Amino acid sequence: WPSKPPCLKGTDVNAVHAPSAAWPRELDWPFFDDTHRHLKRDLRQWALQHMAHTHTDESEVDAACQQLVHTLGQGGWLRHAIAGHAHGGLHDTIDTRSICLLREELAWHHGLADFAFAMQGLGSGAISLFGTPEQKQAYLPRVAQGSAIAAFALSEPEAGSDVAAMQCSAKLDGDHYVIDGEKTWISNGGIADFYVLFARTHEAPGAKGISAFIVDAATPGLEIAERIEVIAPHPLARLRFKHARIPASQLLGERGSGFKVAMATLDVFRTSVAAAALGFARRALDESIHWVKQRHMFGHALADFQITQTKLADMATLLDAACLLTYRAAWLRDQGHRITQEAAMAKMTATENAQRIIDMAVQLHGGLGVKKGTMVESLYREIRALRIYEGATEVQQLIIG
Repeated sequence: WPSKPPCLKGTDVNAVHAPSAAWPRELDWPFFDDTHRHLKRDLRQWALQHMAHTHTDESEVDAACQQLVHTLGQGGWLRHAIAGHAHGGLHDTIDTRSICLLREELAWHHGLADFAFAMQGLGSGAISLFGTPEQKQAYLPRVAQGSAIAAFALSEPEAGSDVAAMQCSAKLDGDHYVIDGEKTWISNGGIADFYVLFARTHEAPGAKGISAFIVDAATPGLEIAERIEVIAPHPLARLRFKHARIPASQLLGERGSGFKVAMATLDVFRTSVAAAALGFARRALDESIHWVKQRHMFGHALADFQITQTKLADMATLLDAACLLTYRAAWLRDQGHRITQEAAMAKMTATENAQRIIDMAVQLHGGLGVKKGTMVESLYREIRALRIYEGATEVQQLIIG
């Protein structure tokens, strides 16, 4: 594969330093088996070859994301995000630890690569879990190959954390559903080939009156109402549906079960958000260790000062604490346990700790830490959204409480 996709530009300030250890110590924890250890090793070797010295041109983020999805598909990594050998997946069920290891490693190398991988999984996860054989065959192989881009359309202007407040409607009209309403903050909006959409079908008030659908991007009546720019550039959009007609066969799961479909999908991938935060935090720590060894002040390396060492100690401890919670949750799910609480603890702790770690990394880098285009400045922008999407920290606190 090309070591530099055409939309990923080289830059000296983002030179990739070797990860902190050739064989991460956490892989010796009992949460993992040899399959996971080999996965981590193989992905690291691949990523160092294909994503070294890369930086996304923010004016070309759509093309960069499309290229990354294709590259990850060609490399075989997207197969981990799909359930079922018959549909291109590597496992009959999604292995949560593999998803987490992949996201952590990809986030260390390239934030948009992590995003591209994650959205292929989240956008198709409901099909893996609840799709009919025909739906799975129509969509999942293309997702695994990187030839179709998936998206997950749940949030609305007045229904973010409060999913049950959604207003987008789907009315049965003969053998079709007619969809009206809006969705917003939709990742991959504008570049996706299909959307897993959640809409109100009115079987009952609140969460019990929501159903899930697969909507192809070319469906008449579906339009991109707005492209949304955020501090860390990712493809995002607001979608508008005006009498968009889809076949009734595009219903995903049973009528009225959409809330269950959404929550089951998020349960799989919420833990992986924590893993992405680990990747960003670990990169910040590695960058900081490299920097303080070479930066000199008052005749000494910055690393020689006790105040520096206390910051590094805090960063390392926060990282390990988040790592333990993240892979505990992933291991429990792979053992067949329901992990709503454990996933919430992992997501909350990992994202909040990563924010603190990256903030300390910026401080250690001084002025260079806020220079646009440097690695720690990029990480500072990347981490902020993780404390909000797929359930803000405050929502995780409510779940745990």
